[in-house]
Amino acid sequence: MSIYVNSKKRTTGATLIIFGASGDLTSRKILPAVASLLDQDQLPNEFSVIGVARSPLGNDGFRNLVRESATNIESIQTFIDNFHYIQGDYAAISTYQSLVALLDSIERTRETGKSRLFYLATVPDLFSTITSLLGQSGLSRNDTSSFTRIIIEKPFGADAASARSLNSEMHRSFSEEQIYRIDHYLGKETVQNLLALRFSNAVFEPIWNRNYVNNVQITVAEHIGVGHRGGFYESAGALKDIVQNHMLQVLSLVLMEAPALMTAESIQNEKVKLLSAVEIPPIPDIVNRAVRGQYVAGVISSEEVKSYRQERGVSPTSQTETFVAMRLGVDNWRWAGIPIFIRTGKRMAKRETQVVMEFNRAPHLPFTGGSARQLGPNRLILRIQPEEEIKLIFGAKVPGQDYNIRSVAMDFSYADTFREVSWDAYERLLLDALLGDRTLFLRSDEVIKAWEIVDPIQHAFADPNFPLHHYAAGTYGPKESSRLLGASGHYWNNI
Repeated sequence: MSIYVNSKKRTTGATLIIFGASGDLTSRKILPAVASLLDQDQLPNEFSVIGVARSPLGNDGFRNLVRESATNIESIQTFIDNFHYIQGDYAAISTYQSLVALLDSIERTRETGKSRLFYLATVPDLFSTITSLLGQSGLSRNDTSSFTRIIIEKPFGADAASARSLNSEMHRSFSEEQIYRIDHYLGKETVQNLLALRFSNAVFEPIWNRNYVNNVQITVAEHIGVGHRGGFYESAGALKDIVQNHMLQVLSLVLMEAPALMTAESIQNEKVKLLSAVEIPPIPDIVNRAVRGQYVAGVISSEEVKSYRQERGVSPTSQTETFVAMRLGVDNWRWAGIPIFIRTGKRMAKRETQVVMEFNRAPHLPFTGGSARQLGPNRLILRIQPEEEIKLIFGAKVPGQDYNIRSVAMDFSYADTFREVSWDAYERLLLDALLGDRTLFLRSDEVIKAWEIVDPIQHAFADPNFPLHHYAAGTYGPKESSRLLGASGHYWNNI
């Protein structure tokens, strides 16, 4: 499993082929990850990269992108001749014929072997086209002495039906074992540490259930707006952009049962079982369980920011949600009856991703007067970003003559504890794909289950009568999201 992989385990010779090589994702994430792996001696000399895109970059232009993405120019310069570029239409068979010829040349002269990892960093509309033409051109075939794999970025489909259709189309060219559906959240150290925290510490297992837990909260808050992604966001919204993938993945890791082994199959089996147990409310009842919002102008870090409807590429009458809060339930033996609250939003008070597990209060407080008035419930807080840390909130006596009790925090910080440098999510996931480790990637049935949870909510949100609440940028979302919890006596844990 990837979280136990020797950090110096290197791949054998291979070629990475990036479709969408001139795009933002490639320059911001993929090329820096490749450059970093090369700099750390995680990739062999017999490793090559081919960029494929419509833009007329040429080898020189593509290699300039590589240099700009590297932190160690001298190190990357040693490998710069390993980077190649093909300009072509993704829908033209001639592009793939050129790719076949270039791969043959590279594999013959550089002795990289015939192992190939395709990375689809394009818009989702092109996934079917590219995988179909890879199959037609013979590039999807596996060899007994090498591998052929393909990484696909989210979103994987737009609903359960389209995800099934895309799976079916991809399986015409690639087997399920060849397909690596990427969610970069699973590459984050703290997300992976959920497994270590839960299954390597006996102290937590006895209380990780409905008998001791009062509620669970998952927050993915962003202080940025949609930036240049306004056009994309109009067709996605917070529900599809964050909830369907990132949030449900974190939810499944927090609440799933212990896997029999720390293998990809065992972990994915338990995640699917957990997602299958998530209650799907009737569409008419969703209005009582979900809040959707959209940010208006406000102030963040003393800077005035515009409303969502003023962003580039956004309709001035847009009904797209930039905020979602929901109350979910998991209908299984461990979690039945425990509310699971999730929320995500753009232009919120601060950037934070965290899981909060709030425990039941002590059944009896034997303290007199108001000595425990500053005592809150015990909480375990797992912060994923921007800081990676774990907090345990418990009661302690305040120093002094009086006997007053106050909630205090016991902190664990990755940065302060470990000298080892945390890997970027894309570095880890790219290396895992080259090594054939599927643990941190999504299986087809896992994707379908997540869409089956989200589909009814999408349907409800599409109703023009479903409320869209506005919230000022720089806040924690519309006040209705607090009422969603307040109805059952709970409140959001805000930092």
